[in-house]
Amino acid sequence: MQNIKGKVVAITGASSGMGKAIAMELAKNGAKVVLGARREAQLSALVEEIKSEGGEATFAQIDVKNRADLVHLVDTAVGQYGKLDVIVNNAGVSQLSGIEDLDIEGWEEMIDVNLKGVLYGMAAAIPIFKQQQSGHIVNIISTSGIKIVPMQGVYAGTKNAIRTIGEAFRQESEGNIRITGISPGFVKTDFANNIKNQEMKEAVQKGMQKIAIDPIAIASAVIYAVSQPKDIEIGDIVIRPSKQN
Repeated sequence: MQNIKGKVVAITGASSGMGKAIAMELAKNGAKVVLGARREAQLSALVEEIKSEGGEATFAQIDVKNRADLVHLVDTAVGQYGKLDVIVNNAGVSQLSGIEDLDIEGWEEMIDVNLKGVLYGMAAAIPIFKQQQSGHIVNIISTSGIKIVPMQGVYAGTKNAIRTIGEAFRQESEGNIRITGISPGFVKTDFANNIKNQEMKEAVQKGMQKIAIDPIAIASAVIYAVSQPKDIEIGDIVIRPSKQN
């Protein structure tokens, strides 16, 4: 954990769920966290909570659909702390339905957040990392891209696009910028609340109640990946409930 202390980490989707857990656990281990999300009140409260426990944190209100907002998040980190060591592209959204249902609005939302939002985060951080000759990208993906099932086709597609992009970047970066993909399974979050398909929403919530793991488990995976020595890159981590099929 000594490699965590003093690192500056920007996190998207940081106001709740996995993003919040990642921020809190990193701060407890000495990282300086820069929180990004849409909900300003939750971000402000989380910053105060982290500070009250002796951690260092600041926030920027952002929407990952807007490229300029990701630049603002990165600029906030560099302006406040003088550098950026890690960006965690955590923000994500899910709309689950059959492809023939033609939920085109849902498709576009997932593409904008899960795919373009991650690319915007990478695009904002990479110039800083190149200038520093070091940096680490952590993309939160999903086990939905590993086991393909009905009703999750487009969602899994957006996640697997990030998996592919991450592997290409790993080969291109020549080791100066590390990249890690973390694929969670069922995690106890409010992730299902935005699902419009009521049947799928209830199914996901039921699965969460039965077997979901604490988001701290995902935070621990992030800490494991970013705490490695500079010459070691953790490529992919799959973390899910032991009972999940």
